[in-house]
Amino acid sequence: MRCVIARYPFDLTKGGVLDSMKGITPEPVTGESVTIGRRRYPVKQVGEVVTRQDRRDFSGGEVTRAMTRLGFTCHPAPGAEPAPGPAATPVETASALLGGAALDPAFDTALNPALNPPQDA
Repeated sequence: MRCVIARYPFDLTKGGVLDSMKGITPEPVTGESVTIGRRRYPVKQVGEVVTRQDRRDFSGGEVTRAMTRLGFTCHPAPGAEPAPGPAATPVETASALLGGAALDPAFDTALNPALNPPQDA
């Protein structure tokens, strides 16, 4: 599969990556990582071995994208927060401000009975 890493095209295959990483001892994982075989490698280490380029020449995102396309499992940095959900559209925000459906169900009085004041009948 043709991948562009550090502005250079590479024809990478899953087998080729497996062969390149065979016998390479994984460094400690402190950022993004990729599982190759039964080992977990930092993406920068994989990029350096596979492309034979200096780690400063490419980003971890480029290698992560390439490894994902090849079918390897990529992992975010330890302790990284998950990506936020989709942002509310302007129409949804306006609707919530005007008393329509709330953006956060915790603040919707129809869904959270604790927010409803007791009604004396």
